Amino acid sequence: MEYDYKSLLERALKKLPEKVKEHSRFEIPACQILYEGNTTVIRNFADIADVINREPQHLMASLLKELGTAGNIDGRRAFLKGKIIGRQIESKFKDYVETFVLCSECRKPDTHLEKEGRILLLRCDACGAHRPVTVRTTKTTEVPAVSEGSIYDVIIQDISRRGDGVVKLDRYTVFVPNTTKGSNVKIKIEKISGNVAFAHVVVESITHT
Repeated sequence: MEYDYKSLLERALKKLPEKVKEHSRFEIPACQILYEGNTTVIRNFADIADVINREPQHLMASLLKELGTAGNIDGRRAFLKGKIIGRQIESKFKDYVETFVLCSECRKPDTHLEKEGRILLLRCDACGAHRPVTVRTTKTTEVPAVSEGSIYDVIIQDISRRGDGVVKLDRYTVFVPNTTKGSNVKIKIEKISGNVAFAHVVVESITHT
């Protein structure tokens, strides 16, 4: 019996495990970042760990090591010491997935970690391939803490003499008109001049008392 290409492809797809088909378009959820004082909060940390199917503690240990900071997990959120921009955190999540999740042969995320003696292996449930886990040494790239056009979740820390809200992001002092001290807002950076930035509110959420 002869089959055309489409028929053969459909037959092959039917034989794939559901888990493999579900992850054919694997994406890491975008980080939901919030700053509380000098602390960075990843509000959807547990959701990210669930999607990549790894233990939150293992993911957190790798993240803290790569970022060179301290932190802890509380419920489904992660708290990092210092103000760390979302792009840096997302970059480290991508590095983690490349190292500890994706199969190097079929590029599927349907994998698990196992130990053979002192060697940590990544074994693929989709194609059966396995490899030793090697943490890559990468050069640190300086990423601007604040950039024009970027959006950040912040808590207004003070009010300027002109009545604008003020928040510190890394070495930048950001002025946000029409805000009150303690308000939790989503801001968009309009202009940067030296270590001073100007922003406007995109979304206002909860006011902290």
